[in-house]
Amino acid sequence: MNYRHEFHAGNFADVFKHAVLCRILWYLRGKPAAFRVIDTHAGAGLYDLTSDAATRGGEWHRGIERLLSAKISEPVRQLLAPYLDVIGALNQPGRLSIYPGSPALVRAWLRPQDRLIACELEPKAHVALARNLSGDSRIKTLGIDGWIALNAYVPPKERRGLVFIDPPFEADSDFSNLVTGLGAAYRKWATGIYALWYPVKGRREADMLAKRLGRLGLRKVLRAEILIEPLGDPARLNGAGMILVNPPWTFEKELSVLLPALIQVFGGAGKPGFRLDWLTAQPAPGNL
Repeated sequence: MNYRHEFHAGNFADVFKHAVLCRILWYLRGKPAAFRVIDTHAGAGLYDLTSDAATRGGEWHRGIERLLSAKISEPVRQLLAPYLDVIGALNQPGRLSIYPGSPALVRAWLRPQDRLIACELEPKAHVALARNLSGDSRIKTLGIDGWIALNAYVPPKERRGLVFIDPPFEADSDFSNLVTGLGAAYRKWATGIYALWYPVKGRREADMLAKRLGRLGLRKVLRAEILIEPLGDPARLNGAGMILVNPPWTFEKELSVLLPALIQVFGGAGKPGFRLDWLTAQPAPGNL
């Protein structure tokens, strides 16, 4: 799957994973102790929705633009607030022209004591990333392979934080790298939060990923998926999933509200739906 993000910025998959990301950041800010975010495949950071690439792709019209114009309940709006507030701050009222990637969303939630390491291997994207996040001493941008960074930068000295893994899935090995990379990082930092995004084009790869992750022996692993189209066309992005390791203890309840709301906004023809389940035993309530 070739995923040049400037063509796809702001689509339904972005809305899903970035809303989840911002919920995690909201919880991390709930305690005064510093945290660190490691973004392994950060992209360019900010995307111009008026660019030729975004205009040709046009996926943001069916993604973030559709969400902003949708009628959603107050409980859902509150869950989305940490995400939508950042988008609102980057755009003029009533005009959507900039979409923030994951590092820009993280930057908006950093406090003076928090840190972000944003990694991007593709040279042009890394140059844009460094430019878009320049001048902030809390942020380090690195032109490094995300899978190498995943092993090199855990555990962080802050001991609290998030590893956000959002590879482009340009190589067949990315699904395998998710498993091996997470397993190695978890052995070094078992208390960290990990959020892994993956595309759902058909069931085989997504289900195999879940099965392989289940064999790693991780203690708290929650799977969340949304499907906006039937799985009959393996050439298209029919849905998206998130694997959440050590999620905040309220996350299952929150996602049980958020996922069906997103399906109502983005669901197409056929029988779209969502999946929310624990790949390991459901943990007892606890603290971040």
